[in-house]
Amino acid sequence: MTLSDDVRVILIKIADRLHNMQTLDSMLPHKKIKIAGETLFLYVPLAHRLGLYAIKTELEELSFKYKHPEEHNQIIYLLHNQEETRNYLVNKFIKPINEKLAAEDFSCEVTHRLKTSYSIWQKMQKKGVTFNEIYDILAIRIIIKAKPELSEKRQCFDVLSIVTDIYRPKPDRIRDWINLPKVNGYESLHVTVMGPQGKWVEVQIRTERMDEIADRGFAAHYRYKDISTYESELETWLERIRDVLKNQDTDEFEFLDEFKLNLYGTEINVFTPKGDMYSMPQNSTIIDFAYEIHTDLGNKCIGAKINLKLVPVSHVIKSGDQIEILTSENQTPKLEWLQYTTSAKARGKIKAAFKLEKSMHIEKGRVIVDEAVKKANAPLTSNNLKKIIGHFNLNNKDQLYSEVGMGFLELKNIDEILGKKSESKLVKYWNITFGNKNKDDETEDDPTRKIDNKKLFILKEAQDNISFSLAKCCNPIPGEKVIGYLSADDHVNIHKAGCKELAKYLSNQGDRIVEAEWTKFKKQSYLTRLRLDGFDRLGIANQITTIISKENNINMRSLHFDAHEGIFTGELFLYIHNTDDLDKLMERLTKIKGINSVKRIENLDE
Repeated sequence: MTLSDDVRVILIKIADRLHNMQTLDSMLPHKKIKIAGETLFLYVPLAHRLGLYAIKTELEELSFKYKHPEEHNQIIYLLHNQEETRNYLVNKFIKPINEKLAAEDFSCEVTHRLKTSYSIWQKMQKKGVTFNEIYDILAIRIIIKAKPELSEKRQCFDVLSIVTDIYRPKPDRIRDWINLPKVNGYESLHVTVMGPQGKWVEVQIRTERMDEIADRGFAAHYRYKDISTYESELETWLERIRDVLKNQDTDEFEFLDEFKLNLYGTEINVFTPKGDMYSMPQNSTIIDFAYEIHTDLGNKCIGAKINLKLVPVSHVIKSGDQIEILTSENQTPKLEWLQYTTSAKARGKIKAAFKLEKSMHIEKGRVIVDEAVKKANAPLTSNNLKKIIGHFNLNNKDQLYSEVGMGFLELKNIDEILGKKSESKLVKYWNITFGNKNKDDETEDDPTRKIDNKKLFILKEAQDNISFSLAKCCNPIPGEKVIGYLSADDHVNIHKAGCKELAKYLSNQGDRIVEAEWTKFKKQSYLTRLRLDGFDRLGIANQITTIISKENNINMRSLHFDAHEGIFTGELFLYIHNTDDLDKLMERLTKIKGINSVKRIENLDE
């Protein structure tokens, strides 16, 4: 809240957080997870939004090191292994550029930048690729000592022309952040070119002033004359934050989500019919843009015209769109607009228009939940409520009632949620024990004992304990790295260590985080989804099913194979005991002739 009055306060908070991360070794394990998660969720986006690249990078790397130590060490090892080959390529790539720049009388420093281990890991997760499949690990940076008599923009584009004369550019990988700087002030030209040995290399071109702003952001702007422009953009951002604070009628997790929308995510530039430019978060819709211009425009919006084409209020806008908002005096805000708005300002204005009364929705939701449970012929017990809360990854029963009362949640398949067996879904509840990491210790703890989040939870095969459930957002399976979140009434949700939903809990309620670890699971199975693709050939589907059922003795729930113009795709729903079995199966499937990739899909419903 202080940030909205004086942005300099956050510089002190970020510096303090950086120091905390640098001294994290002395903390208890669950504190390390909490602080690292909180840093990634909130402080890294703050540093990014203020353009503090050097600090943002260090915070990311330290958070990655403590949150995912094995993955961090593996990527560092792989980077070290390739260092000699990388240095050879860099020298070979830079040499002709230096010669041409010198011949053209440019004073430049040509260096190289290595993608950080966190960025590499993030891309591996997002794209579902291996380390060797990431082509932009290396970037060449050309920093120009600008000549005062020429414009910086012209000098940067002259250097771009020199680089693309030497190396062929990739047409879809040219980024101009000079004519349209990023909202945090970042200016640079990026181009990806084909370098030696058939390797794509990204080249970044900027002046010394641009480079300093790229590293130090908000702080560096005070050294230059364009500070008024930057302060104007910063004030627009702060105004959005004030809007979120004014309309803080939601629970704390939703507030955090909406606050974060103003921090992170790629921003796009769109235009009004008169040519005025607005920066909006990526994936913004027509309704977001309408509220960005004016509250009344948003409240009365019925659609828009983009390039003379009519589009609905839910239409996702793209960078460069020229948008004419269409309104009607008879139009009023709709509750369903909340389902496809992304900006905090629009969400706050819609809720304000409806004057959402939380207590009213809680009472309405309570009636709906009670009726649904009774209809399923189940008792209205706290244990049954825990199951429903756990199924929807909610925090407590009030949040459940509120979400149901507002119409955001539909209580379908209540009998299935409450633990009854079903062919279409598999919901398992796992037992919990306390103490050290001795997995051979089979002593059961008193089930009524209060959960202590300072101790390690050992997850054992059992179905009769309902104090513990698996999160639906990431669907962890035995053997994966997991973290528990202790919600209301001592109910614990188990999430994968890298789960995005878990990040919001880490950022705001880190004291509820618990360490968890699996024992070997051999009897119970867990529904897992795999996606395959490759080149079609006779008998490939039969070979896949033989490996799954006969050679690996794995049960299948459903299979779907498709082939089109020689390309084969497959989707499998299998019952897996643990990650060891899954890894072995995926390795065997990958070796089938014609199969290009085998990937696990976390979401079972998409």
